[in-house]
Amino acid sequence: MTDAQRAQSPALSDPPADVDGVLDLLQRGNYVADRSLSTVLFLALKLGRPLFLEGEAGVGKTEIAKVLAETLNRDLVRLQCYEGLDVASAVYEWDYPRQMVEIRLAEAAEDRDRSSLESAIFSERFLIERPLLKALKPSVSGPPVLLIDELDRTDEPFEAFLLEVLSDFQITIPELGTIAAPQPPIVIITSNRTREIHDALKRRCLYHWVPYPEAQRELEILRVKAPTAPEVLSREIVGFIQKLRGMDLFKLPGIAETIDWAEALTQLDKVALDPQAIDDTLGVLLKYQDDIAKIEGSQAAQLLDEVKREQAALPKG
Repeated sequence: MTDAQRAQSPALSDPPADVDGVLDLLQRGNYVADRSLSTVLFLALKLGRPLFLEGEAGVGKTEIAKVLAETLNRDLVRLQCYEGLDVASAVYEWDYPRQMVEIRLAEAAEDRDRSSLESAIFSERFLIERPLLKALKPSVSGPPVLLIDELDRTDEPFEAFLLEVLSDFQITIPELGTIAAPQPPIVIITSNRTREIHDALKRRCLYHWVPYPEAQRELEILRVKAPTAPEVLSREIVGFIQKLRGMDLFKLPGIAETIDWAEALTQLDKVALDPQAIDDTLGVLLKYQDDIAKIEGSQAAQLLDEVKREQAALPKG
């Protein structure tokens, strides 16, 4: 968040005082949450514990951290995880080119002894801060929201390194010593469960599984995130996707795909689903050709007929 954005934002620096306050907070950030998520989020904020969110891709785990940063008026520090992530990319590294320039200048001037030069080049002036170190530094807006996104993509040795950070909110740099956060950041960790995360790390967190939403909540999400979509179209989209999630597909569509599909169909001026529109836009909803081939054509038409019959049977108003 820039200084200009922070100046225009409401001063909501204190976490909510109860679960209802968290529900209101998420609602202000256009996030439709159930009470179980709001409760565990309230406890994580109240107890100062990291929150570990697990669930399928696209169910809104990452969005929670973004909404917290926006509504609490905090900086968002994001560490996007990937295979091979190391300390240099996640925590810090030394600015070696600048250090070499400093050494050459000192040699040319001949005005420093070895020990003083070493102290000078291994100072914070030459330290490049990566996300984890940035999250421990004090900020005028208060402790930031630290998002450790898709932790399951990293290797197990990196998990072991995180234990020090999550246990004591401190990082040890051999040349400088230990850097501790004056106030712990708000930590949100996400995982798509492509592999199991070690118990030692989970024990330091509160845990919540983020499921696919049931139909009514998904419809509420569409009303918030895709408000221009016609009501009939939104209902049919939700009904169709709910049926897809009961099928044996390689990758089931998440909430992100639901929103994308609603916006795409709205751009095509659709007010209701029809078989041709579904076939033409399945690439917005499904990301694997085998899944598209399984659904398009007669299967899509059959699912749509079921959805329309169910919608017609619902009480009006």
